[in-house]
This record gives sequence, C-alpha cells and structure tokens, in this order.
Amino acid sequence: MKKILFYLFFILLGLSSIAFSFLLSCTAQEESLSSDEAELVKTTPIIQLVSTAEISPEEIERVTSLLDDIAQLERCGIHRQGIGFIESGIRERIGDYAGAAIAAYKEMSRSYGYGEIEKTEILERFQLLADYEENGGLEPAVHTAVAILDFLNEKWEDATEKLLFIFADDDEADSFVQWMLLSCLLEKNNTDRKTANLYKAIRARYALFPEYWYRGARLFSGNISMEYAEFCINLAPSGPFAQECRNIIAALFGLREEDGRAIKTKVEVDNLISRSLNSSNPKLLEPLLPMLELPENPFTVFLIDALKPLSSRPAFHDFFSSLAALSNGRLADRLLYICRG
Repeated sequence: MKKILFYLFFILLGLSSIAFSFLLSCTAQEESLSSDEAELVKTTPIIQLVSTAEISPEEIERVTSLLDDIAQLERCGIHRQGIGFIESGIRERIGDYAGAAIAAYKEMSRSYGYGEIEKTEILERFQLLADYEENGGLEPAVHTAVAILDFLNEKWEDATEKLLFIFADDDEADSFVQWMLLSCLLEKNNTDRKTANLYKAIRARYALFPEYWYRGARLFSGNISMEYAEFCINLAPSGPFAQECRNIIAALFGLREEDGRAIKTKVEVDNLISRSLNSSNPKLLEPLLPMLELPENPFTVFLIDALKPLSSRPAFHDFFSSLAALSNGRLADRLLYICRG
C-alpha cells in the first residue's frame, strides 16, 4: 500500500499515468507485488483524462515552451530516462491525448532498444489502451494506441494511414510521429531516395535511440548501412537489435550470417582493450578471439592492428603465445603474428 501512495504522489506532481504504470511494472520486476497492486498494473490505462477547463492561456504557453525545450534537448543528443513520460504528462495536461500516447511510446520504445524492458510489455500496455471502452474524451489516445500497435506488428500500410489521419497537423519534420511515418514508408519501399534522405536528415534528434539506427542499418545499403549498424551496436551492445546489426555487418563483408556472432565494432574493441590494460588482465580480451578466426575483413584487420602493440607487455605476450600454442589454423597464425609485435 505504501508503494501505491508513493506512485500516486508522483501523479499528483504532474507525471503522466504512463509513468505511474511504468514505475509499478519496474517495481514488479524487482520484488513481488501484492495481488491488488498487480491488478492495478494490469488495469491502469496508459493515458488518463485530465481536466483542462482551468488551464489559462499563460499556462498553455508555458507548457508548450517546455515541449519545445524537450525537443531541443533531444536534438542536442541529450536524454534523461523518463523524459518521455514527463512529455506525456505535459501533453495530457493540455488535452493532447494523441501526443501523450506517442510520447509514452517513445519512452518505452527507447527502453526496449536498450534491453531495459520487453517488447511484450509495450504491446500489453497499448493493447489495454486500445481496448479501453470507457474512453469519453480519450478517443484520440485510443486511436493512436491502435496505430502504435500496427507499427509494432509491422502493419506498415495500416500504421501509415492511421498516423497520417491522426497527426495531419504535425508539421515538425523530426517529430517521433515523422520518424514512425518515415520508417513505415521505407519498410514499404527502401529505394525511395526522397524518403531515405528525410530519414537521414533527422539523425541528430535520434542519436541515442537504438531503433532509429537499427532501421537505417536494415533499410539502407553499403557504407550507410554499415555506419547505422555500428551506431546501433555501440549504443546498446546487448540490446534486442544488436545481433541483427552484427549480422548485417558480416553480410556487408561477404561473410556468412552466423559469422555476425563474432563481430565486434571498433568502439567495442577499444573498450575491451582499455579495460584489459587498466586491470592488467589479458583474459578480458577473450570475447575478441572469435573475430580473429573470421576470413579477412576490415574489422578483423583493425583488431589485429589494435592487439599488436599489447604484445610488448609480458603478461599479454604470454597470453597470446599460450593461446597460439593451443590453437590451429587462422586463429593460431594471427595470434603468432600479434606476438611478433
């Protein structure tokens, strides 16, 4: 009961109902909820009706300014966890229920991209809103929830049609709705150069959003696809999109798809080497060894060049030479080459 009062306190401070629901569900992952609390998680609508009758023009101007500030922070590559929930609450406050639903989805989608929540949680929360019958005044949020579900279920044509209808007045070129629409259009036709250029043009606002980079990696080709795949992996190396991006890089090098499991980006290589040197522990380099077994490719060449200077340190030289003695083929040859410094 204390937890319920704690989260209700945050709602009274102005956070959106999605923040309330999300906080409860996060708590559920860490400790057992009572049956009453668990039921509250399942039945709390993701967006709730808020009285806007008492909002003055001055307050509307103030909160609209806050939305502009949030957008500018995103364009500067700054993100704080939960900011989408705050945006959702602001939009609820001014009666923009469709925008509130999108802001909530933006935050949850980002969390999913970093592996912090499961996709099923997003589907469940928006399905609850889509099925919400007592929605007097909440119809825009309910319709938006249906569009979001179409997007999540890869119904690109349906999602496009609904989003264009609901957000017909959205003139912000890099808004989250526009990202969703551009993604839908590229999923339907990734050879459309105009759409592709518009997608690339909004990258500043989505610098910290793994799914933006993942979709670019999938839908573009050549060096652009490679760049997007690397960005996605570097942002969330254990996230749900990372492995497919590793497979994309492998395919771009002419390797087998299964070779993607061995791929490490240059940033990952540098990070592992730094950790290994700082702790004087060469065993921390073991995750890099599978990439030494791959056929020649630019990432493996980079790795070999990065490891060679380490052989001047006795502990690392011994590590490489002992592994070479136990290995054969391509791995043994490359380890011996690294030992020669």
